[in-house]
Amino acid sequence: MGNIVAIVGRPNVGKSTLFNRLIEKREAIVDPTAGTTRDRHYGKAEWTGTVFSVIDTGGYVSGSDDVFEDRIREQVRLAIDEADTILFLVDVHGGVTVLDEAIAEMLRRVEKPVHLVANKVDTGDRQFDAAEFYTLGLGEVHCISAQSGAGTGDLLDVVVAGFTKPTEEDEPDLPRIAIVGKPNVGKSSLLNALLGREQQIVTPIAGTTRDPVNTRYNAFGFDMLLLDTAGIRRKSRVEEDIEFYSVMRSIRAIEDSDVCILMIDAQDGVQHQDLQIFSIIERNGKGVVVLVNKWDLMEKDTHTAKAYEEDVKQRLAPFTDVPVIFTSVTDRKRIHKAMEMALQVFQDRSRRVPTHKLNEVMLPEIERHQPPMYKGKTVRIKYVTQLPTAVPSFAFYCNLPQYVKAPYKRFLENKIREHFRYLGVPVRIFLRKK
Repeated sequence: MGNIVAIVGRPNVGKSTLFNRLIEKREAIVDPTAGTTRDRHYGKAEWTGTVFSVIDTGGYVSGSDDVFEDRIREQVRLAIDEADTILFLVDVHGGVTVLDEAIAEMLRRVEKPVHLVANKVDTGDRQFDAAEFYTLGLGEVHCISAQSGAGTGDLLDVVVAGFTKPTEEDEPDLPRIAIVGKPNVGKSSLLNALLGREQQIVTPIAGTTRDPVNTRYNAFGFDMLLLDTAGIRRKSRVEEDIEFYSVMRSIRAIEDSDVCILMIDAQDGVQHQDLQIFSIIERNGKGVVVLVNKWDLMEKDTHTAKAYEEDVKQRLAPFTDVPVIFTSVTDRKRIHKAMEMALQVFQDRSRRVPTHKLNEVMLPEIERHQPPMYKGKTVRIKYVTQLPTAVPSFAFYCNLPQYVKAPYKRFLENKIREHFRYLGVPVRIFLRKK
């Protein structure tokens, strides 16, 4: 399971600037287009080969120090509970403020790595000013300029060195299916409906309280691990921070899964928070099944399900090759269908296409619809192969990879989907120099 790093601090100290600085390289590699506007506060970062998740808590709180003081403290409290490592950002221009002291007091009691980071240190004089933050009692002050990137490399060396590598749990090697979605959408009910009567043949597998609870589901011909993000250690006073909390919770389960069942509420339709979670699933390259719950409460005519499904896919674009299943968990309708589909997606995600087969099918498609010329130059794709990665990824070798633009990559992806079926699975396309 990946490490989660949360950036906390009072408003206007540069949390979002640091967040962007940490994720930008990774962002460009993973996906420069999809989802960037959807989830501005979560990203993947990489340093010296270690990939980790970054949360910008500032994205969830806006406004002045005094009005939002309670909310900022609540965010810090949630970050303390959910993250593995905390970066406490302070501003050398403003010096130590009362809110900094309040946050420091909370962080001093934390039994996980906390790094005190003084931002906006862009001159030698500022280095001396940063010494003031030693009074916060959080050990070494790391001086950086998030804007220019100065000092961030040294900070990341320390952060990455402090990661506790995930322990190999004694878990059977089974498909890992995460049940995710915004609060109150029916995640617990789905789990209970699945496990209700088969409790005796279920073996709960211990995880820490903070991680999703993994439960072996072995019934009706299914054998899988269910990762539940619902209702684990409900917090008090968490209502206003519920989005932040559930996104943090979802990230853990998504990173640990093979396939995600994304539950949405039929009456609400696809909302911002659903898109945010969907985007995290896609960016992590996991399989996905969309489960529309509470379908029994909808007024229906003959076209409703089809029209609703089209609407869902439109909201999820450009990744629309996703199964959508309508259910009423309370009536136990189609819940096993959802599990069958999750296993189908798992198998699709694991599919390896032999190189000769890929070339046999794709080269004629490319011949019929060649990449557009660029600046008078012709792009010739000679060869394609599947890369040995967990997420289905295909490398197309050609003479001028830099001239192949996004629309043509989408064409290649669609043709691969058409011939080899990757339902509910993100597919990555790479152009390489032959």
